Amino acid sequence: MLREQILFGEIAPGQPVTIQGLTESLGAGMTPVREAIRRLTAEGALKFQGNRRVIVPLLTAKNIEEIIVARECLEGELARRATVNATPDDLAFLTHADRVLDQAIVSGDLQAYLEHNYRFHARIYEMADAPILADLAEGLWLRFGPSLRVVCGRVGTQNLPDKHKDLLAGLQAGDPERTAQANIEDMMQGMEQVRIMLA
Repeated sequence: MLREQILFGEIAPGQPVTIQGLTESLGAGMTPVREAIRRLTAEGALKFQGNRRVIVPLLTAKNIEEIIVARECLEGELARRATVNATPDDLAFLTHADRVLDQAIVSGDLQAYLEHNYRFHARIYEMADAPILADLAEGLWLRFGPSLRVVCGRVGTQNLPDKHKDLLAGLQAGDPERTAQANIEDMMQGMEQVRIMLA
């Protein structure tokens, strides 16, 4: 639960939250919340501030550059591997997920956009059958997801990039390089918006 709140930017970057406040909002006991905080701190998604408070770290322009370099490598490779492993069920799932994502864009539903966009990419990571690479990619989502929500809130969902059709076309054609290129372009468009916000 806490992981998803961070992934989808429900806790804003720089916003301090207390451990007690998290136990109340999550409806969970102190021990599981502390354990989740410990894991998320180790992944760089949270930072201790003292007084039993944690924050989602603010990204810097330098952080974004590093995340872009890492994601470019990971997203391309995960997409290539997913293309080779794609099944008709995977393609049906992604096609449906993209339709739901399109509806979220048109209706201006930011929460649905963020959740379905992540789930679309998470399915590609799963298809890649490369758990170490997928874990690294998810760790990066935890770092930029909160800032992506801020950007999306400012530009509105109708102005958000969507290269998923190109990505799906690459998967359907069984063309790993085309899929990789579309996945990298999709990632870069979103990251460019975050970079502009931080400039």
